[in-house]
Amino acid sequence: MAWGESASWLTGQNNEHLYQRLLDDARDAPSRNARRKKVVHPHEMPWEMSRQGLLKHLLNEQMNTRIETVDAYMQIIPPGSRSGRHRHLAEECVYVLEGRGYDLHQDCDVEITDVFSWTPQDEIKKLEWEAGDYIYIPPNTIHQHFNADPKLPVRLISSTARIFKQMGLNTLDQMEDAPEYDPTVTLNEQVIREFLRGERKGKNL
Repeated sequence: MAWGESASWLTGQNNEHLYQRLLDDARDAPSRNARRKKVVHPHEMPWEMSRQGLLKHLLNEQMNTRIETVDAYMQIIPPGSRSGRHRHLAEECVYVLEGRGYDLHQDCDVEITDVFSWTPQDEIKKLEWEAGDYIYIPPNTIHQHFNADPKLPVRLISSTARIFKQMGLNTLDQMEDAPEYDPTVTLNEQVIREFLRGERKGKNL
């Protein structure tokens, strides 16, 4: 045979049903999706005391919902507090439900080879916002949310595209924790109300 390549490609004894699995997955998708939620009720949305802050997950890859490519959560920033500071490749859309404050954004120059290389630019931009505003966070931007009101909370709705993860381009680096972050705290209605009223303070405030 040409170039003698058969000496290479004829080797190997492993047999798999990889294509058949694709067919099976496509065949089973309708019944599988029928068992996934199209409506998620508030009591089914999990709380998380995260390094980024107080989150109530609306849609997440690990929740049993029909959505395939978007993650979304509501974030609560107590009076006078701030979120964590992080960066990720996916762009982010944030709607301000309640409160007023500002963001700090720092763009990064990114090189993608076998690894990701992030180089923060010198300029840090301050962007002010209030209830009803929409905040756009570009890809590769270090960002952090600040509640400018010492008496009232901020509530944000954040959404990002999870498709980057499926493409092997998932990057998420936490650079500073939210002041409220305490992995030993269990969030419930009472605890959240205490944070909303400013009765619980973060350790770094």
